[in-house]
Amino acid sequence: MARKEPRVKEVNESDIEVKGHPKEWAAGIPAVYHSMKPAIENMGLSRALGATFKMNQKHGFDCPSCAWPDPKDRSPFEYCEEGVKAVTWEATPVVISSEFWAEHSLTELRERSEYWMGMQGRLTEPLYKPEGEDHYRPVSWDEALGIVADRLKALDSPDEAAFYTSGRTSNEAAFLYQLFIRAYGTNNLPDCSNMCHESSGWGMGQTIGIGKATVAYDDFEQADLIILMGQNPGTNHPRMLTALEHCKRNGGNIVAVNPLPEAGLKRYKNPQKPRGIAGKGTELADQFLQIRLGGDMALLQAISKRVFEAEEKNPGTVLDHDFLEKHCEGLADLKEHIMLLDDDEVLEATGLRVEEIDELADRYLRAEKVIITWAMGITQQKKGVATIKEIINLLLLRGNIGKPGAGAAPIRGHSNVQGDRTMGIWEQMPPAFLDSLGKEFNFDPPREHGADAVETFYRMHDGRIKFFMALGGNLISAISDTQFAEAAMEKTDMTVQISIKLNRSHLVTGKEALILPVLGRTEFDDQESGRQFVSVEDTVCVVHASHGGVEPVSKNLLSEPAVIARLGALVIGDRIDADWAGYEKDYDLIRDHISRVVVGCENYNERIRHDGGFVLPNGPRDSRTFNTPTGKAILTVNDLEAVERPEGTLLLQSLRSHDQWNTTIYGHNDRYRGIKGGRHILFMNSGDIEELGLADGQQIDIHGVYKDGVERVVRNFRVVSYPTPKGCVAAYYPEANVLVPMDHVAEGSNTPVSKAVVVRVEPAAQPASGPEDKMRRTPASA
Repeated sequence: MARKEPRVKEVNESDIEVKGHPKEWAAGIPAVYHSMKPAIENMGLSRALGATFKMNQKHGFDCPSCAWPDPKDRSPFEYCEEGVKAVTWEATPVVISSEFWAEHSLTELRERSEYWMGMQGRLTEPLYKPEGEDHYRPVSWDEALGIVADRLKALDSPDEAAFYTSGRTSNEAAFLYQLFIRAYGTNNLPDCSNMCHESSGWGMGQTIGIGKATVAYDDFEQADLIILMGQNPGTNHPRMLTALEHCKRNGGNIVAVNPLPEAGLKRYKNPQKPRGIAGKGTELADQFLQIRLGGDMALLQAISKRVFEAEEKNPGTVLDHDFLEKHCEGLADLKEHIMLLDDDEVLEATGLRVEEIDELADRYLRAEKVIITWAMGITQQKKGVATIKEIINLLLLRGNIGKPGAGAAPIRGHSNVQGDRTMGIWEQMPPAFLDSLGKEFNFDPPREHGADAVETFYRMHDGRIKFFMALGGNLISAISDTQFAEAAMEKTDMTVQISIKLNRSHLVTGKEALILPVLGRTEFDDQESGRQFVSVEDTVCVVHASHGGVEPVSKNLLSEPAVIARLGALVIGDRIDADWAGYEKDYDLIRDHISRVVVGCENYNERIRHDGGFVLPNGPRDSRTFNTPTGKAILTVNDLEAVERPEGTLLLQSLRSHDQWNTTIYGHNDRYRGIKGGRHILFMNSGDIEELGLADGQQIDIHGVYKDGVERVVRNFRVVSYPTPKGCVAAYYPEANVLVPMDHVAEGSNTPVSKAVVVRVEPAAQPASGPEDKMRRTPASA
């Protein structure tokens, strides 16, 4: 079934095309074409259809891309363009041959793009790079796992190791992984949440006592008003468009707050409905607020001020006094603070007109049921935590938490990032979880907080972390400050990647390196006790099963739980009460432990087998109860802070193209933004282009402006005139990560700030040398 094919060529960006203005609508027949055509070409008709029609079904597998929830009554086509691309990427029958590693050195491979690497096919054999060598070589599973065990046992302290987790990881693998790590003796558990929704966890946890959405799937269609902030659902979670369409069809209103006019915020052509095929589709946003980068907090405070002013004009009719009195605290302090808000400061920060803010306030005041939903456009700001607290403030003022059609909805960007955290993947798990874990397995877990993603790189750089293991993901491309991060990773003694396909994290290594190839979520997982399934948690706290749907590309692949269980047996053994061999044979044994350790997961094995799974408890949503010190939701006072932009500079945000998922690049097109054949793009306001003496289409260099004395620059990007806010520019991630300093992080959450980076744009210092121009992909020297 596996096959080898001619290698894909790098994209020649000299052929880039810019197709005028951005699209005015998302999905429709083009989405079907652009998803199914490559699926059939890359997987074959039978495998493509078998995979897509099992995706997101009750007895199929969960989509390996985003964490958007599934409706109770789902259609056979419960998938989207991005989901099909993710499945095509994972379930491809193309494999990397053993000869590949002799043909290509790591030095050579580092010059390749993420797109080229991903297109080489699936990894099917363990690979080892010895110290001092520049090539991987195939090794047996026993040899590979033995090397890992030996290196871990040789460390002077468990805290000299760090263990990363990707959001693709299942609940079973995540629980077993954190057990192995804590039994080993450390809480160094960085994960992808550190870089995406950590701000949501902190902002919500400190105000309502839980860092998860307080809504269910059905609440979206019941809402009177949905405010979407800092997100692009048409590209990042397209199935959300159907829920938004249901809201509009039921008479609800939608307001989009975003720096760019994304197609998925405007109009949706549902390819499963006649109106989405032959008609104009559904207009989504009733109001679009094109906000400046970093202005969201000011906007939210301005709306709250108008709510207080409306209450003063009509006492007792605007605020939900009964809810506030019974369930909240801090109202008086919030009102005193908000009423002092400087209106001119708000206009400067947001770039909006008074009339636009008044309109949004009027919509909020007229709506009885309001959902505010956000993504990384909010969380990756310096004031991301405080901005989320302001979202909670605004919702609480009118009782928009804990009732149908209302609530707070952070949209998780990865398929099981929320489940990983529930299972214990966090460097700061609370004592109650650690107590329960220790009791279940008869050991004393470490209590000192471990290193998050950013701290891990500082400790690598200082020599305090010498061993790094990643369960999925591509951390070296995902993290900020590429130059610093790569130098830090290369200082480690060993790096281990548990992976499906080749990426840059396999090439930027410690002195020794291992790649351990595993099954994908799409594939059958047959163990000694029979065919296994895993489970995941979506963004609205529903836990459900995921059954592989296609044959594995190789019989040599292990599952993630199997790799962890074998390492547990080698490294931990009988130091704790764990049946490592049994966990590989039968995942029910893992779920039995979960049921006794994780609150809300009681009777896990029984409930996970119900159609649709089960819903985890959520106090704010279920009963208006709040796990805070006083048992009440907390209205908070947050000081507004303007984002400083020195003269001659611009504010940069990084974003995804339509042909990528996180660091995985499916192609070099961005259909909705009108880009074909390139990624080294800087979207600029036409006024800024003119003021800086540049021209649309010109080659430029982008310099980071930061006061640490380090030169950060990416070269030979192309200027694209685009409807961005004045003073704000945008470039693709991960190419722009070079420009984000490692210590440029959100206050409180330590999340890298990728949404307001001060940059300077200059004409290119040297012409591009063609598609292999490495200055486009690697940072300048300090």
